[in-house]
Amino acid sequence: MRNYSAVTEFFLVGLSQYPELQFCLFVLCLIMYMIILLGNSLLIIISILDSRLHTPMYFFLGNLSFLDICYTSSSIPPMLIIFRSGRKSISFVGCALQMVVSLGLGSTECVLLAVMAYDRYVAICNPLRYPIIMNRVLYVHMAAWSWIIGCLNSLVQTVLTVVLPFCGNNIIDHLTCEILALLKLTCSDITVNVIVMTVASVVLLVIPLLLIFISYVFILSSILRINSAEGRKKAFSTCSAHLTVVILFYGSALFMYMKPKSKDTKASDEIIGLSYGVVTPMLNPIIYSLRNKEVKEAGKKVLSRHLHLWKM
Repeated sequence: MRNYSAVTEFFLVGLSQYPELQFCLFVLCLIMYMIILLGNSLLIIISILDSRLHTPMYFFLGNLSFLDICYTSSSIPPMLIIFRSGRKSISFVGCALQMVVSLGLGSTECVLLAVMAYDRYVAICNPLRYPIIMNRVLYVHMAAWSWIIGCLNSLVQTVLTVVLPFCGNNIIDHLTCEILALLKLTCSDITVNVIVMTVASVVLLVIPLLLIFISYVFILSSILRINSAEGRKKAFSTCSAHLTVVILFYGSALFMYMKPKSKDTKASDEIIGLSYGVVTPMLNPIIYSLRNKEVKEAGKKVLSRHLHLWKM
């Protein structure tokens, strides 16, 4: 018989070895969080108000923007409190909620990016059949299943983690309640957790990335068959923003989880995790605004309309 100590709270001590950076990180994360909220909210509002953007592509983009707002809102505000707090603690329930939300939304984004790649494939490779294939019923179901799959994966992995005994060990060497950091604290067998996590990684990370790669192989093949340079440029511009977001999202995720162990340092893990959870959601609306002519025109139209109403 073992006497396991009940854990009621965790201490997040990520980057605490650099106390001189705490205030700078607080200001930097606060500014980026404000940009995330403003940029993604504007994208959602523009896509709703402008009827020209009532298409599958912008429906998925609205889902991605809403997802980024929820994802960062689950992690950045507690992180800001920790940066300015001397205690740096989070309750067990709060940690579990943060983990289930962040893992669920991260999983959803993996599937959603693959769905968006399929949408671009149909638009470029089958433009005449695009309205028929990507009808409202299909793209709404695709987005809904992205959320359902991501949330189910998160719920299963979180439940399997929080039921484990932690033997009184409650120091998390990370900025957020990340599932890998939490599993390091348990004092029981985590074979089931590892198996479930491996299967989930293949289904939600490897397979979507493979589907995105295959989609862009066909997209590139179709673009190269276009005779005019202007036509090729216009076709590529419709998917360049999505491709940039995919590279940022998967690049930081793969570098964080698949780099050689010899290069593994806690500071680099925490900084990469910070960029993965904060910088990428901040850049998403900026990339789509700068790389997409329709978004810029719709933004100007909505802004000029509201300025006219205010003057009246």
